[in-house]
Amino acid sequence: MSRFSCLLVPGRFQPPHLGHIGTIRYALGLADEVIVVVGSAQESYTLYNPLTAGERIVLLRKALKSVLGEDYGRVYIVPVPDIQMHRVWVEYLRMLLPRFDGVVSGNDLVLLLFEDAGFTAIRPPMYKPNICNGTIIRDLVIKGGPWWECVPEVIRGDLERVFVERLRRLAGVKVEVG
Repeated sequence: MSRFSCLLVPGRFQPPHLGHIGTIRYALGLADEVIVVVGSAQESYTLYNPLTAGERIVLLRKALKSVLGEDYGRVYIVPVPDIQMHRVWVEYLRMLLPRFDGVVSGNDLVLLLFEDAGFTAIRPPMYKPNICNGTIIRDLVIKGGPWWECVPEVIRGDLERVFVERLRRLAGVKVEVG
């Protein structure tokens, strides 16, 4: 029997990467169900948030289905717009989502907000945090560096088609159109 009924794993998933997948798998090891919160759902087409919420959900579904198998049925992916008010963010999530017991996150602010609201806040083991991080991946894409080693292989082609060109164009990098 699982320790928790339901845990949240919030993130922006810009793009989904192996650290995210590892965190979701870790949360599934602790809970019957996991709600993946795709945050900043209203944001897209910026350097910080190049992908739309819909694109992130499709990429996450594809990546998670490939690694989780039957356990994928225990995961819900929900887009959530920002409210820009840290103090009430956890209550906002309580209002929008099914009942949950706590959060699994590598983000210090997220952990603090959930602890202050009286929820369990769990820091997972981090997968290559100095390499596999959305900011670093986006920077490598813009500079033409080796970004692909941190994203699930099953979504690399999708990211090449959508994420790479869009991010480079947003950054003002000349993109060869074939």
